[in-house]
Order: sequence, then C-alpha cells, then structure tokens
Amino acid sequence: MVSDDSDVQDGETAALALKILVAGGFGVGKTTLVGAVSEIRPLRTEELLSEAGQLVDDTDGVDQKVTTTVAMDFGRITIRSGLSLYLFGTPGQDRFWFLWDELSQGALGAVVLADTRRLEDCFPAVDYFEHRHIPFVVAVNCFSGARTYGAQDVSRALDLDQGTPVVLCDARDRDSGKEVLIRLVEYAGRMHTARLLDSVS
Repeated sequence: MVSDDSDVQDGETAALALKILVAGGFGVGKTTLVGAVSEIRPLRTEELLSEAGQLVDDTDGVDQKVTTTVAMDFGRITIRSGLSLYLFGTPGQDRFWFLWDELSQGALGAVVLADTRRLEDCFPAVDYFEHRHIPFVVAVNCFSGARTYGAQDVSRALDLDQGTPVVLCDARDRDSGKEVLIRLVEYAGRMHTARLLDSVS
C-alpha cells in the first residue's frame, strides 16, 4: 500500500504507507497495542460481551474482559520520515475469522501477539500466516503475574520456522510496541527481498 501524492515537490520523496496486521487470540492485547502506538485516535469496533457470546467464545483466563472486537481496530504510526504503518487489529474469536482474508489483502506482514498463560490461543494465527507466506513476528505480551519465558522457549513451543522473530513486549507501552513494529518491518523487508532474488535467479 503506497500513498500517491502528485503534489510532491522536487527533492522530496513520496510517503510510503505499509499495511500491518495485529493478530492473536481473544483478549491477548491487540486493541491495547494498536491504541498504545497509534498517533491518531484509533478506530475501534468493540462491543460488550453478551451472554449469548459467552456460550460460543472461550473466555478462560480472561474472565475480567467485558468487551470484544467484532470487526477490526485501525491505527497509524509514523516510524520515520516518509514511512508510516497502517495497523489493522483482527478480531480474536473463531466466529469472526471470515474477516481475516479481507484484512490480510496487501499486508506487508503481521504481529502475532501471544500470552504465555494461553499460548495455544495464538496457534491459529501462526498457522494462518505461515500457510499464506505472510511474514510475521511473535510478540509475547508480558502480562503482570505471568511466568516469564525466553524467546527461544516460545519459539520451540510454537514450532516456528527458523528465523521467525520472537520479541517480548508490553502492549500498553508505546515504545515497546514501536520496537515490535520496527522488528517486523525489518524482517518482512528481508523476506520480501529474498523472495524477489529467488524469483529472478
């Protein structure tokens, strides 16, 4: 996704806008991360959890959660001059997965948020991006009171492809979230360059 500015003056470079997905299980912190790093007021599609929804959504481990994303979150952050990221937070429940195919169109890459207390909840997101060859990083959201695991431990537990980055973060902290996004952009850039070179060799 590249913005086209016909009014760019001589000597100026056109701004580049990249699409990034923020994915993961229910209640892992996707809305929090998008809101923490966005330099604009984020668009949110949160609704109160209903009794009917509780019958189909697994809320084990997130008993205090009272709202859920039903379509997407959207935010924007400028990484450096001329480079902005458009962030699309995906819904976490299985019943909203039909939205993922639309949201992933044209994405440079994805952040898969993980909670070590419910690590299995991010398996579907990892599988989704691996099967579609969309570069991603796993960002372990370090919740208060959760046991701390190293990046290598998480990588082994998720059976990630060699080289897939795993980073520890605090989804509430802007600087921490920005570091995750920078790691993703760098990794996705390397992956896309490698694929391009493979295609011409």
